[in-house]
Amino acid sequence: MSQAGMSRFFLLDEEQVDQISALLDHATAVDGTEPVSEQAVHRLRGRSRTTHLLATSDDTVIGYAGVEPAHGEHPAMAEAAVHPDHRGRGVGRELVSAALEHGGPGTRIWAHGDLPAARAVAARLGLRPARELLQMRRRLDEPPLPEVPTRDGVTLRTYAGPSDDADLLRVNAAAFDWHPEQGAWTQREIDERVAEPWFDSAGLFVAADSDTGEMLGFHWTKVHAATGSGDEPGEPAIGEVYVVAIDPSAQGRGLGRLLTVAGLRYLRDRGLGSVLLYTEADNSSALHTYDRLAFERYHVDVAYAGDEE
Repeated sequence: MSQAGMSRFFLLDEEQVDQISALLDHATAVDGTEPVSEQAVHRLRGRSRTTHLLATSDDTVIGYAGVEPAHGEHPAMAEAAVHPDHRGRGVGRELVSAALEHGGPGTRIWAHGDLPAARAVAARLGLRPARELLQMRRRLDEPPLPEVPTRDGVTLRTYAGPSDDADLLRVNAAAFDWHPEQGAWTQREIDERVAEPWFDSAGLFVAADSDTGEMLGFHWTKVHAATGSGDEPGEPAIGEVYVVAIDPSAQGRGLGRLLTVAGLRYLRDRGLGSVLLYTEADNSSALHTYDRLAFERYHVDVAYAGDEE
């Protein structure tokens, strides 16, 4: 890495976090897509299992990679970003190489938006697509949203506060036991999100058994604030189908559609024009639900890996 250094940290200081955050903001503005996930941003602060790799030049962070270690059957996962002013100098290639080496065999590196520069780095390193995450979108005014369906024996309500957290984690873990990131949520993940400015308890919908009160599923919505200010162009606020989780024991009862429609109508009634969601490209059941609700494919995030899995 010409005239630059590489450092590894398990805990970042405030100045490092601020520099990485500024780098990510700049990359988002230039690329039109966020270079790392929300989870990765949360893990910049405090202790976690993440290893942070920093590429620096004259004590300024010009590149960042975070590596989550392998756990159980799930491989290590990495995400990386290079400041737009320092691209084309091999920084990205060396960051990705270091992340893959640190993560060990089978490590996957995310390319959010699968931009040409990311594809070029993957090609140079001999990496191949191992996982695809689709972003889908639809307008909330047209086509018209369906009415919220009813289901016998099911009560629809909203988040009741911390008393719901244990059930949220139980349903989430059961619904996403196959998912290396979502299925690993703990109370920390809930607490971090509840503390976010965007959190709205009225936008977290719960489907419960009418007789026992047991949580059967939930739909957590989110609103992304408008970007830009003054004369600076930006994007309007947009809603998100943030998490839809159905307990496997309650599958086949139409709860996914019930919860999704309830959340979509809520976001529409907040005055939002559009909504987005993320789903695995091979999740045929989810894709069937979202296709029926008129969602369209918008872009794709790709996780690349080497030949050794």
